[in-house]
Amino acid sequence: MKTLLVFDFDHTIVNDNSDTWIVQCAPNKKLPNVLQNSYEKGKWTEYMGRIFTYLGEQGIREDDMKRIMIAIPYTPGMTELLHFIGQNKDHFDCIIISDSNTIFIDWILTHADVNNVFDQVFTNPATFDRFGNLTVQNFHVHHCATCPRNLCKKKVLEEFVAKQASDGERYSKIVYIGDGSNDLCPVTFLKKGDIAMPREGYTLQKRIANEIELIDSSISVWSTGAEILSHLKRLLEE
Repeated sequence: MKTLLVFDFDHTIVNDNSDTWIVQCAPNKKLPNVLQNSYEKGKWTEYMGRIFTYLGEQGIREDDMKRIMIAIPYTPGMTELLHFIGQNKDHFDCIIISDSNTIFIDWILTHADVNNVFDQVFTNPATFDRFGNLTVQNFHVHHCATCPRNLCKKKVLEEFVAKQASDGERYSKIVYIGDGSNDLCPVTFLKKGDIAMPREGYTLQKRIANEIELIDSSISVWSTGAEILSHLKRLLEE
């Protein structure tokens, strides 16, 4: 049986937040204060929608955005890790569950030639409208009280694993690699024998420490892709 690798995207695969990185397109690389302060807890997608509308009003178009987005740095060691996974797809299935959007992730993965590593990407759908403005929608509807309303990563992971099982693909273990607060919910889905890999010094590591009673999996902290790579190589030797 294969191992399922589940990646967050921002501050995990890339070493920044793609949604805030796009602000570099704005005049003087800043948002108006009234827009910057308009975020409401749990409504990140709506907030980004307002930012994309503003960028469109400033004449920022697809080519401008793409040029900025493909310059976002990958986390150290991450491209090497992804190439290793790509070379060992008979041992690993690999998915992304992210609160970014389809266009940003596709641009960034394609530019580094690692998009073929991932079997599926679960993130907020984005398109350019007929005026050339980027629009983004919530990924799904869910009833999880702890997650932002546009995305419960645990629900996505549960449904993916169930669909794979119905198609005859059962996993020997799940490895979840992330950094943020919204990665705790899917980590609680992991079972004994699975591995939660929070990034060192980031919110997920702190939340796991504070709510350790919710966690059944083992925990392995990482700071670079090289550490994850070493862990995966050990798994292949088991």
